[in-house]
Amino acid sequence: MISNGMKLLHSIYHFLWAFFANVFYGNPSHKLTVVGVTGTKGKSTTVELLAAIFGAAGETTAFLSSVRMKIGGAVEINRTGNSMPGRGRLQKFLWRAASAGCRYAFIEVTSQGVVQHRHRFMEWDGGIFTNLAPEHIESHGSFEAYREAKLSFFRFLALSPKENKIAVVNADDSAASLFVGAARGARVMAVSAAKFSRELELTGEWITVPVNLENAALATAYAEEKSISRGAIRKALDAFQGVPGRMEYVRKKPFAVVVDYAHTPDSLSRLYEFLKKENQGRLIGVLGAAGGGRDTWKRPAMGRIAAQFCDVVILTNEDPYDEDPGQILSEIESGIFNFQGSIFKILDRREALQKAVSLAKPGDVVVATGKGSESAIRLARRKVIFWDESAELETILRR
Repeated sequence: MISNGMKLLHSIYHFLWAFFANVFYGNPSHKLTVVGVTGTKGKSTTVELLAAIFGAAGETTAFLSSVRMKIGGAVEINRTGNSMPGRGRLQKFLWRAASAGCRYAFIEVTSQGVVQHRHRFMEWDGGIFTNLAPEHIESHGSFEAYREAKLSFFRFLALSPKENKIAVVNADDSAASLFVGAARGARVMAVSAAKFSRELELTGEWITVPVNLENAALATAYAEEKSISRGAIRKALDAFQGVPGRMEYVRKKPFAVVVDYAHTPDSLSRLYEFLKKENQGRLIGVLGAAGGGRDTWKRPAMGRIAAQFCDVVILTNEDPYDEDPGQILSEIESGIFNFQGSIFKILDRREALQKAVSLAKPGDVVVATGKGSESAIRLARRKVIFWDESAELETILRR
């Protein structure tokens, strides 16, 4: 248990990092239009959609997400292990973006990043709220504290010295009114994905984009408010290839193989429900749960959801850190009741993927969740196994 005094020292430490990094790099956010995307799910996809839309309109853009970083035309994998990296990395990213002639920078804003003051000493122009579901409960102490971290970013946006600040809120989320209230001082837009979908159908502008319509609706709303033409938006959405590790189809026939990051009960349920509707065959789910004391409450819930939707459940390692991997799998399995399908517990993730593929028949869907585009499996004593889920599955399929 960390004492209150130690927590205060940690807070001061991160606050000073944010302050001095901004001074060192010359307040780069002042030279850019900076937009933060916060929420539980969909941050990476929304960030990349925004960059694609503004890029289609001829703007030079930069983005930083948990998956990768783009500055102008250069794209690289985010290997920091953090969606919103600290110790000056965020200010350095903005400085590089401004130096490269970018006009817009789109950034994932995480709850832990906010608690560690990484959003401070930045002049924000916009904020987008995607959705809210329980996550990082242990690290924040409660769901309310987790939600408060997200809300505090919107309050910070409202106080930004930039003019014409824009806050876009997912109107379909139960926490929408809280985020609308937190952003007073900015121009607030409440956006409904359902309404966005109906408008597309009525105007005949239906798009086939490999992301949740929620993300597309939010990105479109912000772009239109910044006077981006509907033609540029349509062009970007039609051409968008998705984000690596987010609803990524490694193969579609004769059976589908999908990689997705889904690591919360809500995101896992949505993913399985979508795949069930889109496919008539069996659903073969490969999943685990993070260790290191992270969100232990969700383990039985993940098992319950897997049993609800899947015909075959394969439990495997995700990121056990210093916990007993077998115990983590047992805790997931404890949520599975009256399951008529098959359950396998295979700690070696490569073997688990091989087993899933070997069981698949034409029309089935193999879906591996929890890792997405992450580049490593993290074990005890800081041991790391470098990992690429999509590449592993491609190798297995070639064999």
